[in-house]
Amino acid sequence: MIPNIDDILAIDSEEAFARAAMEVFAFQAEQCAPYRDFLDAAGIAPDGVSSPAEIPHMPIEIFKSRKVYCAEREPETVFTSSTTGGDTPSRHYVVHTEHYRRTLRKAFSCFYGAPESWSFYALLPCYLERGGSSLVWMADELIKSGGGGFFLDEYERLLECMAADSRPKILLGVSYALLDLAERYAPRLRNTVVMETGGMKGRRTELPKEELHRILCAAFGTEVIHSEYGMAELTSQAYSAGGGIFRCPPWMRVGVRDFNDPFETMAPGRRGGINITDLANLHSCAFIETQDAGVAYSDGSFSVLGRMDRTQTRGCNLMVD
Repeated sequence: MIPNIDDILAIDSEEAFARAAMEVFAFQAEQCAPYRDFLDAAGIAPDGVSSPAEIPHMPIEIFKSRKVYCAEREPETVFTSSTTGGDTPSRHYVVHTEHYRRTLRKAFSCFYGAPESWSFYALLPCYLERGGSSLVWMADELIKSGGGGFFLDEYERLLECMAADSRPKILLGVSYALLDLAERYAPRLRNTVVMETGGMKGRRTELPKEELHRILCAAFGTEVIHSEYGMAELTSQAYSAGGGIFRCPPWMRVGVRDFNDPFETMAPGRRGGINITDLANLHSCAFIETQDAGVAYSDGSFSVLGRMDRTQTRGCNLMVD
């Protein structure tokens, strides 16, 4: 039997995670056609997988070409990934938006407490300008909980609203918009967590995260820059409280695979391609091989080094085709 969302959000130990991961794997290996086809193409028999460490991760590109979905009812919403250069977007079919909402709130609360305790100011112009963004949906839910609002390039109005708000605040922004705000106004923010998400989205030259965070800290008068790590294909998010070190909620795990062999797991501290297990992806695929490079650490945290170079993506490309 597949666990329900209550079981997933109640995970509080490695034993509970392992048990749920094996149950979700057994269900999706049988009921999720794209994942089942991937396992067949890789020559992997589901009954030969005996532990979560052995569960194969499906290339994220399959979300672009197949309907990765295994629920009997029609999905309530579909999130799509952002694209650059005319790429085909990924599609994540969400069976229950209430499950997505509960997962968002529980993951956020793990690191920042109740959303109602914060005002959220979302500076997400490139996401607001298109439909189907899970990040906009997430920000909207947080704004509904605690107040705040969305802003495009209305930087002066944003700063006026934040200055008049005495509550603890989170300024959630895409990297290039935060950099624009920093360079134009260099506002000294008070009682505010600055949280960047995403990259330059083709609007500006990409900067190393350390340099971007140094510029933002100097401009905003903050000691650290927080970060959010998520994607359209996931239900859950990981968060960094500074230094680019991300931590996951209890039902999510990040590992790193060898660049040359997607089925070889790298030891903690080694660079490789990021694999994500998000057990809240109950009715899509919970085991995803991303196109991000990173490092996983022995305490369960991880860092993101950027997108993998095309030359590093080997092994599963033929399966994607």
